[in-house]
Amino acid sequence: MIISQIIRILTLATASFAGSILFTPLWLKFLKKRNFAKKTKKEGAPIFSSLHQKKEGTLTAGGVIIWLPLLVLVLFIWFLEKIGNGFFSYLNIVNRAQTYLPLAAFFGAAIIGLIDDVLGIFKVRKSQGLQVKEKIFLYTFISLVGSLWFYFKLNWDIIHLPLIGSWSIGAFYILFFVFVLVASAFSANETDGLDGLLGGTMLPALSCQTIVAFSLGKYDLACFLAMITGSLLAFLWDNIYPAKFFGGDTASMSLGIILGIVAILTHTVFLLPFFAFIPVLESLSVIIQVISKKFFQRKIFISTPIHHHFEAKGWPEPQITMRFWLLSWLSSVIGLIIFFLDKFL
Repeated sequence: MIISQIIRILTLATASFAGSILFTPLWLKFLKKRNFAKKTKKEGAPIFSSLHQKKEGTLTAGGVIIWLPLLVLVLFIWFLEKIGNGFFSYLNIVNRAQTYLPLAAFFGAAIIGLIDDVLGIFKVRKSQGLQVKEKIFLYTFISLVGSLWFYFKLNWDIIHLPLIGSWSIGAFYILFFVFVLVASAFSANETDGLDGLLGGTMLPALSCQTIVAFSLGKYDLACFLAMITGSLLAFLWDNIYPAKFFGGDTASMSLGIILGIVAILTHTVFLLPFFAFIPVLESLSVIIQVISKKFFQRKIFISTPIHHHFEAKGWPEPQITMRFWLLSWLSSVIGLIIFFLDKFL
């Protein structure tokens, strides 16, 4: 049984990687033809603008490479399983208990992110995309729908603190759920600022969460996470420095949402600071900067999120990215160790 599931995971991850690799040149051609090019923000961000002026004109919305081939693959396998192909029932990951909500949240966030990218690229609105309050509303709505599903349909109201214990928090679970998902989505969005940074820090997080899901017997969920990881590897192939394209909100928001959803499904929310150490660090730097400027009229960092602080100090972009990757792998492995200690002690 376990060997069979491992083979299934590897098969789907490989298929997802291959699909995204094959799709990449087609999507790049489309982006170039439609001039999906990055416009560097200049107003209110002089340090950021000076650091990233050279990136002006880089293609964006490359995150579609992560999720569109994956969506086609999931639907193709599901369709063949429905018409009675026994082999594809083995590969099908669509499962009401394990993957309905992750699938809906991941692809829903990806589509909203793509709309935001398109609005920003073509300056359909003066705000150059969705406003922050509009993003917060949309992702809060997605999170609220998920929280109501968990609380009323699945009767979930338990939070678990590793090595300590579990508690029922009743209806407060709805607010807890919404906070985790919105925070995860926007933390990932803050991280998406250097070539390969978000993708490289999400790889260990998703890999470790795949292991967590597998160890809990949530094999369909583990397969889905492995498929995202496979697509993410294909995306990173051309997103590492110097990037041929940026992921855009369609990448960051969907990856952030899935990180939060899976943490809730596997009762590992309090391990997210380990699995998502860099996104948490990025968000904390922004929060600290805002509070310091508002109440003390001084800046703690030269620029935020924190990767821009190191850029401003003169660190080469690849050096920042690689060091953050290393920190992400280290913290994710520590999170995984804590998970297994909690599981077996």
